[in-house]
Amino acid sequence: MASDMYISESKFMVRSPQRTQSSNLLGSILSGSGFSRSQDDSLSVQDYVLSRDALEQLDSKLKMRQSYTDANIDIFSRFPNIFDDASFESFFKYYGKQVSISHDSASSISTLRVRAFDAKQSQAINETLLNMSEALVNQMNERGRQDLIKFAQAEATEAERVAKAAALSLAAFRNQRAVFDPDRQSVIQFQLISKLQDELIATKMQLSQISALTPQNPQIPVLQKRSSALQKEVDSEMAKIAGGGGNSLTNKATEFERLSLDRAFAERQLASAMASLENAKNEARRKVLYLERIVQPNSPDVAVEPKRLKNIITTLLMGLIAWGIISMLSAGIREHQD
Repeated sequence: MASDMYISESKFMVRSPQRTQSSNLLGSILSGSGFSRSQDDSLSVQDYVLSRDALEQLDSKLKMRQSYTDANIDIFSRFPNIFDDASFESFFKYYGKQVSISHDSASSISTLRVRAFDAKQSQAINETLLNMSEALVNQMNERGRQDLIKFAQAEATEAERVAKAAALSLAAFRNQRAVFDPDRQSVIQFQLISKLQDELIATKMQLSQISALTPQNPQIPVLQKRSSALQKEVDSEMAKIAGGGGNSLTNKATEFERLSLDRAFAERQLASAMASLENAKNEARRKVLYLERIVQPNSPDVAVEPKRLKNIITTLLMGLIAWGIISMLSAGIREHQD
């Protein structure tokens, strides 16, 4: 009276190009093509296949509940049976008996088996589950890409903002303090001071010679005024470089160096963030999971279950053993009463 049961079987594996390569034969074959096994993701697919979400999608696409509630199915095998009600939780437990998935840790190949009372239905359920698993893997890929690039993009955006702020601060300082580069400007100032000092020394020497030779020479007052003017000019130029006022190059150089260092550091950070963003994009393109079908879902041409002869013989043997035990117990009880 047990209804015929058809089993559709498929094999697949989830692999990724960035994982550690395996040492066995299958891992060596995959490593030759640039791919490796992804065991954790295979387990994720396995959990999804046996989940309530997968059952709900199957029921909406294939009317799965209807295919297992046919009145032609024997009362012990169909849903609901004499032991279960028609609730979704009961159907989920029933689904766990009809769909099974096993994972081989050595080869990372997962085997999906679907039991149904119709050959085409079992194949359709198996094919749909594989398609849904592929969609799940693609969703995981997309989420991984978005998270990876999103974090790197945020860092690059922040580094760009800091670099722009540092450049604007340096430009504002140059405009406000009328200075472009204190180091270069100080070199020009020192060159000018050096020329003025040379003229001052030459004027003082000339004044000393004339004063010694002709004390009443009318050029002496002129040279004295020239010497005094040159000295004031030298002092003025020196004050521009190292004076105590806030407009000296020395005072400006401190703030200028700080702003320059901030800009240089921000530019290096920006370059590093842009490189990280580019690497993240490359990694996002490279770190892709693949659900590879090793064996396509088959369409069984004969019912594998139930194994009627085996079940009948097993039941007969178990019945004989039970009958023998009960007979021995009954004989013992009767002997004890006598």
